[in-house]
Amino acid sequence: VKGLTGNVFSLVSGSRSSKTFKPKKNIPEGSHQYELLKHAEATLGSGNLRQAVMLPEGEDLNEWIAVNTVDFFNQINMLYGTITEFCTETSCPVMSAGPRYEYHWADGTNIKKPIKCSAPKYIDYLMTWVQDQLDDETLFPSKIGVPFPKNFMSVAKTILKRLFRVYAHIYHQHFDSVMRLQEEAHLNTSFKHFIFFVQEFNLIDRRELAPLQELIEKLGSKDR
Repeated sequence: VKGLTGNVFSLVSGSRSSKTFKPKKNIPEGSHQYELLKHAEATLGSGNLRQAVMLPEGEDLNEWIAVNTVDFFNQINMLYGTITEFCTETSCPVMSAGPRYEYHWADGTNIKKPIKCSAPKYIDYLMTWVQDQLDDETLFPSKIGVPFPKNFMSVAKTILKRLFRVYAHIYHQHFDSVMRLQEEAHLNTSFKHFIFFVQEFNLIDRRELAPLQELIEKLGSKDR
């Protein structure tokens, strides 16, 4: 896997192509969460991803997870945005991560019974659903002093579990397009950051990570 630590900073600070799949989710400037995001960018810039994901001293775990969840949404949004023309109803009639893993969509409210759909449709549902969660002030409060809800951790875990599926689909079905676009260093860095983060706080079940298990092991072994 090439370019695992290259260009971390430009990826996070968004100085690259601004083509996103959904509108970018901005953290309000001047807020404490914005300061946390800046702290995350600065530590990422040092290149030590294991250290960069750790909870900064004295900070609230929920807030740290919230800031990073927004950041991962924006990164995946941008990465998927660069390959949407290759991910079509024809090329990807089912949402999969290789031949052994297929995902059916349900959000528990509008669509209660999981439906089989194409990858672009599934990812559209998924990213819209995540966006709605991130925009919900009762789930992701942006104002200082407003407490996180009791179920915040389970909401964050579901969001991250679903965002992982977009990485898995890109790696399994579109890595050749990513290589042609010379985006693999960005994809690898973003995914490595994501995996170290979810491992640090035990946010995604190991069985959910199975479609990219070999890659995850490779990323981890390069960092020991």
